[in-house]
Amino acid sequence: MALDYAVIAAYVLGMIGMGWWGMRRATTKSEYLVAGRRLGFGMYSGTMSAVVLGGASTIGGVGLGYKFGISGAWMVFAIGLGILLLSALFARRIVRLKVYTVSQMLDLRYGGNSSMVSGAVMWAYTLMLTVTSTIAYSTIFNVLFGLPKTVGVIIGGSIVVLYSVLGGMWSITLTDIVQFIVKTIGILFLLLPISLFAAGGIDGIQARLDDPAMFDVGNIGISTIITFLLIYVFGLLIGQDIWQRVFTAKSPKVATWGGITSGLYCLVYAVAGALIGTAGKALYPDIANKDEAFATMVEGLLPTGVRGLVLAAALAAMMSTSSGALIACATVAANDIWKRKTDVHSNRMFTLVLGVIAIGVAVALNDVVAALTVAYNILVGGLLVAIIGGLVWKRGTRIGAMASMAVGALTAIAFMVIDGVLADSPIYYSLGASLVTYVAVSLATPPTPAEVLAAWDRRVAGKADEEEELVNA
Repeated sequence: MALDYAVIAAYVLGMIGMGWWGMRRATTKSEYLVAGRRLGFGMYSGTMSAVVLGGASTIGGVGLGYKFGISGAWMVFAIGLGILLLSALFARRIVRLKVYTVSQMLDLRYGGNSSMVSGAVMWAYTLMLTVTSTIAYSTIFNVLFGLPKTVGVIIGGSIVVLYSVLGGMWSITLTDIVQFIVKTIGILFLLLPISLFAAGGIDGIQARLDDPAMFDVGNIGISTIITFLLIYVFGLLIGQDIWQRVFTAKSPKVATWGGITSGLYCLVYAVAGALIGTAGKALYPDIANKDEAFATMVEGLLPTGVRGLVLAAALAAMMSTSSGALIACATVAANDIWKRKTDVHSNRMFTLVLGVIAIGVAVALNDVVAALTVAYNILVGGLLVAIIGGLVWKRGTRIGAMASMAVGALTAIAFMVIDGVLADSPIYYSLGASLVTYVAVSLATPPTPAEVLAAWDRRVAGKADEEEELVNA
């Protein structure tokens, strides 16, 4: 295992080194939070792909393939669809707004101040996303060194917090590019072909499994597919961690086409993970926990050195999502909740404190799927309608938006209590209640003031003057 250790160590040291280098570039708030809004096509598409394809997409995607066959691709496929829709429909307008948070967009569109409500929901979502990604580190460190969960979480979490605090979005962008390359090589060019070859190709897998359902795209269940589409497609349309990457694009064109490229990459990644998991079922049919399929295959199929690179790829997937969620959480806390003028130093302190909190919660928490589901249900049920409505419907009002946020979030919470956290009903009923409330209350209240809409139109068209852009900076 010495060569595997060397590969992992080189990767980790490289991440810390890039954090240090990024610190030299992050000299202003804009540089620290959104990389100066000047990423080109290559860096933008790479970093977007890295942030959305985390540990759940890699280890979880292989696990779903192990259990459900090719149908296990639906979760990551939904993530890819979300990025495609966001990039094709809304990315140009989002870039032109020149804000730092989703809540600031709501304030610009509707007038007044709604950021405490929307910011609190977004903060909880980004914190839980950081926590769940941080917990996943323990899987890799357990395979490599036999370390217990707590030690693995602390080591992995500390590395991410260190380079995130040092250079902010510049460090995260640089590390994401490396992470994107590493996991593309490790997952698509090494583990996928090796696992398919070991299982005898598609024909060999079919012969070993003798189960046609494993190649049925609907095997995972229609209700599950619909839930994946609702939660992940809609969640990616409005998540602060995703919007913050859109803010880094140097132009609307980069945000659109770089994002579409990233979305297509996610679709390929989805099918690859499901095929790897299906091959794993054929090779190792008795794995008790589907989420152990990835580690089992890496340990059993790959030679030393290559094994280290593929484990580094999984670690890269986790770190990219975790760091992106952490900087998003700190940005929301500083701009929407703290609401005082901040500089680079104070934003670093927010990132450090929240990173330590995330590590502490990750050590204490076990049911990460339930925790993340709660966050997604409240995020989508509470904020989706107000955000998308503001982008596409001029008649939507601030009171309608606020009412829809409250009704949607409370409905999601109520049905999670009634039917259970993992039930489908919370997302269905909360979206329905939020939409009806938004339309009804907006139509029953005075339209948004003309001067607010005029300022909004200037921002969306990219014609706002410097003073207007600084209002939400």
